[in-house]
Amino acid sequence: MPSHDEVDRIVDAWLRERPDLDFTPLQVLSRVGRLSKHLDRARRVAFTASGLESWEFDVLSALRRAGKPYELSPKALLLQTLVSSGTMTNRIDRLVERELVERRADPGDGRGILVTMTPGGVRRVDAAISQLLDAEAELLAALSPSDQERLAGLLRKLSLDFD
Repeated sequence: MPSHDEVDRIVDAWLRERPDLDFTPLQVLSRVGRLSKHLDRARRVAFTASGLESWEFDVLSALRRAGKPYELSPKALLLQTLVSSGTMTNRIDRLVERELVERRADPGDGRGILVTMTPGGVRRVDAAISQLLDAEAELLAALSPSDQERLAGLLRKLSLDFD
């Protein structure tokens, strides 16, 4: 396995041109950015194989994680997917058209609605998450389980300030 990657070559070139700067952040975050592009590609493949768009997976997976009966309010969905209410309404409409979710009256709130995943939606999101986990495991195959755990801990520590 090569001991230098493209980021090393980029940093070395910058160090040659600007030895007065500390390129430590670039060494870390350029790798995160490059890995993010590989992850995005793997996700697109996994979702396409399951007949889903990335945004559809986001909504359906939020419903799936909610547990049976796989339903949430639109507000809960938008909080989990970090989109505006108008965007969420549009997404729900499109998922209803594809028969992946249904709208139903909220029995606990006469004015509210719940978004419920259909059996077809469950099948699609279950297939997508299985394919995604296989692809992600492949991306991490160069790391031992303990290295993966250590990296997850470091990334968690870094992301806490952003969440």
